[in-house]
Amino acid sequence: MERGAALEVLGAFHAAQGDFYAGGPDAQLRALLTARVEWDVPGRNAIAGRYRGIDEVMAYFARRRDLAARSLRMEPGEVLVGDGDHVAVLTDGVAVVGGREARWSTVGLYRISGRRIAAGRLLALDQAAFDRIWA
Repeated sequence: MERGAALEVLGAFHAAQGDFYAGGPDAQLRALLTARVEWDVPGRNAIAGRYRGIDEVMAYFARRRDLAARSLRMEPGEVLVGDGDHVAVLTDGVAVVGGREARWSTVGLYRISGRRIAAGRLLALDQAAFDRIWA
């Protein structure tokens, strides 16, 4: 995937996700996902799971937003692109979960199709800490 196109798609996605996590409407975020989007969150916590289809993925995003009391902020960093349709993004997150501010780092692995997100997999750099945060 061409780097500029990947940055444009991911920039729009992260902006829409940020608005949604702050309590905004879901229309902009929903429009950036394919109908058959797939999302995987490994671990043993309240947001871990495999989500299939736009409604399940949006419900996952809403659950995460609600657990963080609309305080969730994502801070995307380095973007890694290759020849295919997959992109990796190093991302830091911060939220108030269970009354305490928590910080974590992840690698988001995305598959992009037609300038929309077709799949996402969230890989925590410290899975045990991520599980504690989202317990």
